[in-house]
Amino acid sequence: MTPSSPAVPLWLLVALQGIVSAASLVVEIVAGRMIAPYVGMSLYTWTAIIAVVLAGFSAGHWWGGRIAERDSAAALRRTGWAIVGAALTTGGAVVLLRQVAGPVLEAVSQPMAAITVLAAAVFFLPSFFAGVPAPVLSIVAIRSGGRSGHALGAMFASGALGAIAGTLLAGFLFISWLGTAMTLAVVTACYAIVAAILFRLAARPGIGAPALAALVAALGLAGGGLALPRICDTESQYFCIRTVELVPEAPGSVRLMVLDHLAHGISGRDDPTLAYTEHSAMLDGITRMRMQDRAFRAYFIGGGSYSVPRIWAARAAGSVTVAEIDPQVTRAAARDFWFDPATTEVLHEDARRALHRRPEARFDVVVGDAFHDIAVPAHLVTREFFELVRDRLVEDGIYVMTVIDHADRLRALAAIVATLREVFPAVEVWTEMRPPLPGERRVFALVAGQTQSPVDGLTLRAPEPRSFGALDDSFIEGLLAEQAPPVLTDDYAPIDRLVGLGKLID
Repeated sequence: MTPSSPAVPLWLLVALQGIVSAASLVVEIVAGRMIAPYVGMSLYTWTAIIAVVLAGFSAGHWWGGRIAERDSAAALRRTGWAIVGAALTTGGAVVLLRQVAGPVLEAVSQPMAAITVLAAAVFFLPSFFAGVPAPVLSIVAIRSGGRSGHALGAMFASGALGAIAGTLLAGFLFISWLGTAMTLAVVTACYAIVAAILFRLAARPGIGAPALAALVAALGLAGGGLALPRICDTESQYFCIRTVELVPEAPGSVRLMVLDHLAHGISGRDDPTLAYTEHSAMLDGITRMRMQDRAFRAYFIGGGSYSVPRIWAARAAGSVTVAEIDPQVTRAAARDFWFDPATTEVLHEDARRALHRRPEARFDVVVGDAFHDIAVPAHLVTREFFELVRDRLVEDGIYVMTVIDHADRLRALAAIVATLREVFPAVEVWTEMRPPLPGERRVFALVAGQTQSPVDGLTLRAPEPRSFGALDDSFIEGLLAEQAPPVLTDDYAPIDRLVGLGKLID
């Protein structure tokens, strides 16, 4: 072993590789949360992020392989600089995203391309630099120990275990307890420590002034991200939750709940029976019309701002059970949207699982309010789920759900109607009685049960009076004949493709 090729303990190389792998996967998971307020959280978002991160890792591995051909001291020194690059690009990710998100989404009109470009602009370089150490540290391990199989196996296992640890830590701990900016600051600090160790292993007496200055700059960038105004009021394990005042001149009178980048409900302080959105007005009005103003037992899928459960509580409409998977959403509704949890039974679990685990439960109405723009839980729009809903309804019970679809396509609407018809003999499609606007994402309320509604039109406040009605059977039949939609099943539910993506900035 020459002086330029220092022997390094295998345990130290294994530890360094595990730390870098864990840190890089933390960044990947955090990336999804960071860009959700701009483009939402969907199959397309995660596809773009995973592709960008894997591309970065691949390019980094290739470059690291070239570096590994040098003697160990030079290779470790260059790898140290690569980790300095990881620290700089990770530390600056929050600031960079704030700067480029608007211009990218305005410049790139194709939604999937815009999501991919945005993810690449912010997260390719952190992944690229994090991909460099793996081949270098593996070669140094072989040179240092002489047992190549043992060394390679240990390094590969360390990388995999580190990736698992990073994924678990980010998803279950860091995001919900630290937030994205603080999480990236912690990752930046880890990279700084790893870089300092690599420079020391390269047989240098110290880290060197240029590298030290770069690491200080990286930590400064991370601190700058922490100093920026927070986009989210709360970062939960599921959503970036925000409360927006809709009447600035009268703060605290009407508020909007935003989950990621989507509006999920509006409530007013002074009149708890007033619906502020067309979907809330239809869910409330159609249900009361079908129940003929008698008390009913309802199961609500998705809480959001709890606007409709609050309306029903104020009207003493009956007992309401809400399945809201995110406890932080419920806390926000109670804190900012005048929802009283004592008026409602709240289940903090997946709505389908909750229904499945309560075979004895029976409801007069089940309300599906988890369909928002591009964020569609596929397991809540399948034939199997609708059969579960049917089995939990009383004989004359109804299932009412909101659907948001592009008025010029209606592919998702057609597929859900076709699927509901497989389970329920009567399916109606309600919407506001006005011509659609160009490029509009139209809000529909689907009503499924054993019989048709006694009326085909209602005037409801949302918050001003509006006319809503059921679409003619001839229109629905023509839509189904034209679209030939698939029946959605647990095995095949391409709801993301059917909904598609519209313009990300309206």
